[in-house]
Amino acid sequence: MNFAPTEMQSQITDMIRDFAEKNIRPNMMVWDETQEFPVEVFRKLGELGLMGVLIPAEYGGSGLSYFEYITVVSEIAKVCGSIGLSVAAHNSLCTNHIYKFGSEEIKKKYIPKLASGEWIGAWGLTEANTGSDAGNMKCVATKDGDEWIINGTKNWITHGKSGDVAVVLCRTGEPRSKDNVTAFAIERNTPGFTAGKKENKLGMRASETTELIFDNCRISDAQRLGEVGEGFKQAMKILDGGRISIAALALGIAKGAYEASVKYAKEREQFDQPIANFQAIQWKLADMATQIETAELLIYQAADLIIRGEKVTQQSAIAKYYASEVSVKVATDAVQIFGGYGYTKDFPVEKYYRDSKLCTIGEGTSEIQKLVIAREILK
Repeated sequence: MNFAPTEMQSQITDMIRDFAEKNIRPNMMVWDETQEFPVEVFRKLGELGLMGVLIPAEYGGSGLSYFEYITVVSEIAKVCGSIGLSVAAHNSLCTNHIYKFGSEEIKKKYIPKLASGEWIGAWGLTEANTGSDAGNMKCVATKDGDEWIINGTKNWITHGKSGDVAVVLCRTGEPRSKDNVTAFAIERNTPGFTAGKKENKLGMRASETTELIFDNCRISDAQRLGEVGEGFKQAMKILDGGRISIAALALGIAKGAYEASVKYAKEREQFDQPIANFQAIQWKLADMATQIETAELLIYQAADLIIRGEKVTQQSAIAKYYASEVSVKVATDAVQIFGGYGYTKDFPVEKYYRDSKLCTIGEGTSEIQKLVIAREILK
């Protein structure tokens, strides 16, 4: 593997750093405090081609690879995890699912709007009582002629209120039976489809998370993505790429916390010298740097496999598991380096600390990643 960043990655890095300093950093703590989802930021990101990174140009996307995509998510997350999370969910879950499994009619209908940032996308798999146990979901789609009637709720859905279209996984067979889930693309203004409770979260507070509620929501069979009963298999393929997204998100948060810690350690003085001179601080920084580089290598290894069309389940799970745990560890050590100041909102590391934890939970907990890895090893 060539470890040097591509010219496109370098250009994207410069572009995002400039964009983030002007459009994200000045307001990110306000958005965090108020839990505001800044839709206009995503419209501007769409103008830069960052809302359809992996989508071919024929559908209005940027047509870039996972290498560039990792750069996009991680560079945004270095400044604000919330914005990075929403970019990741929009790109890799909703938009990518429609692109991978939608009919040509559905692709042309939705993807150009999603890739441009004109529309925001949501993706609904999780329910209140069926997180990892997705085969037992209670949100049911019942066939009625050429239409489907959907009843039930989805929980923890990014952009559940503001999303213009949601990919929703519904049970179309008996609980825990084989091939019992089907995916549908459902527009926000569809009768019977509403947003429910907005979650009051520890971190990632500017990335909207709500319930989706379906009450006799009637949609055309043309809104179905792929064949009946293939939804769970589709979701697992989407999550292979989604784990790379969350790993990149975790990487960006870790890098942000690490860079803030290095800067602070050089500036903060105790006993008439910078705290960077003390071995206790040096060892924390050394551990941070080592863990971040290891996580980055694992992420790019997974990206290389997915680009080449090879099976990536084990490698993406390893990358997501390791990078998310590293993100929490680095953010925790960053708070410790900052000391009392690290516990205040006047300094950046308390936000990295809060944001990092979601990476060990979303798109499969660390425990689920271990199960996935072990299952692949023992096949």
